[in-house]
Amino acid sequence: MSEPIHPVDEILAPPKLFTLGLQHVLVMYAGAVAVPLIVGRALKLEPADVAFLISADLFVCGLVTLIQSLGATQWFGIKLPVMMGVTFAAVGPMVAMANAQGGAEGARAIFGAIIAAGLISILIAPLMSKLLRFFPPVVTGTIILVIGVSLMRIGINWIFGNPVGPTAPQIVDPAHADWLKAVTEGAAAGSVTGLPEMPAGLALAAKMNNPAYAPLGNVLVSAVVLISILLIAKFAKGFVANISVLLGIVVGVVIAIAIGAMSFAKVGEAAWFGLVTPFHFGMPTFDPIMVITMVLVMIVVMIESTGMFLALGDMTGKKVTQPMLSAGLRTDGLGTLIGGLFNTFPYTSFSQNVGLVGVTGIKSRFVCVAGGLILIVLGLVPKMGALVEAVPTMVLGGAGLVMFGMVAATGIRILSGVNFATNRNNLFIVAVSLGMGMIPLIAPNFKQWMPHDIHPLIESGILLASISAVVLNAFFNGASGSVEEAKAAASAADH
Repeated sequence: MSEPIHPVDEILAPPKLFTLGLQHVLVMYAGAVAVPLIVGRALKLEPADVAFLISADLFVCGLVTLIQSLGATQWFGIKLPVMMGVTFAAVGPMVAMANAQGGAEGARAIFGAIIAAGLISILIAPLMSKLLRFFPPVVTGTIILVIGVSLMRIGINWIFGNPVGPTAPQIVDPAHADWLKAVTEGAAAGSVTGLPEMPAGLALAAKMNNPAYAPLGNVLVSAVVLISILLIAKFAKGFVANISVLLGIVVGVVIAIAIGAMSFAKVGEAAWFGLVTPFHFGMPTFDPIMVITMVLVMIVVMIESTGMFLALGDMTGKKVTQPMLSAGLRTDGLGTLIGGLFNTFPYTSFSQNVGLVGVTGIKSRFVCVAGGLILIVLGLVPKMGALVEAVPTMVLGGAGLVMFGMVAATGIRILSGVNFATNRNNLFIVAVSLGMGMIPLIAPNFKQWMPHDIHPLIESGILLASISAVVLNAFFNGASGSVEEAKAAASAADH
């Protein structure tokens, strides 16, 4: 008599696999496409290149999901129902790198750091269980809280406009610019005399309010998107409630189309099929400080994944062994390596999808295999990437407040299980680390007199908070984390 098939290894009927796989894709879609949008625009890439980043992201999401859920040799894949997506933990450092060096050159530097971090992550994956003790909930909760708070700035800028560039709150008064131009040209021609030599780098101050910053129409559209998400979350049930952010974006897109704020010209120009090719921006470059920065991010990501995998094992009734855990964490590293090669970003398991396993009760990993195949197909359709890129930022802003705010709220949920009553030292850990994480947000020029080479390492509030939380926890509490605490923190992160 053959042994019964474990629910995790059950292969469902194809129609059911497709439907449930599509559910997983829809739940993660808004979060999956947010990162390439953020980083592509921070790099100041052309719309076609941002659309390519989105297609590459969807393609690699699917590919890495297949490896994680289906397994690839004994070394890669935890073989549990896991959907892989780009981690928000890497956004802050990547945006800092993009701000320091834009365009294709900046992209090559970012992807070089990601490739190197992926390789190193594969090698150190088996050691992660030994590092768990340095990441109790007071550390992981603080880090996730800072990730969410740091990302909120991006959502807010999507609503009102970026503080620099065409949507800056203040611009130079054209009359002042015309006057300075006339004086400069007159002095050069000799028609204006008696003026001292103009200092090098002289520029007019921006003092005129910019009509392109925070127009009330944009704010109203963002508000409608936000209200739509909240109404769907409150009154819808089950799966529909789980995709409230995606549905809110759809509502915003409909409004944007109606008022003529969304152009489909780039969508029309994009092909129906296109291969995602490696090294789209050229051969990557490897900056040691950027590599160290991304490796630190990956350590945080793998610690978070460890808790997620252990919680998922409990949820599905399949014990996660040490070899399984190592294979799952190696796949985080392999996914990150593949991401760097294919012009995309570091990967981790998406907590929203782990939560969906609990909501649906369907434990089969082949549902996520189906979801991975759907993502690969979407990544091979350039029109999908162009469509996402065409969504106005005012629509994304309302959704961004929810998406990034939920990350911060998850950190707060994890911290709610921390003992603050009898261990006041935990208050110091959270307080100081949160303050460290806010430095780059509040005082972005704090590093101007520090060595330029270390800027990528210190201009991300997420990394500053992570280092602070780990060091302070070791100082006050020692190495106190445990497997059970990691599982509890991961369960709190299922949102």
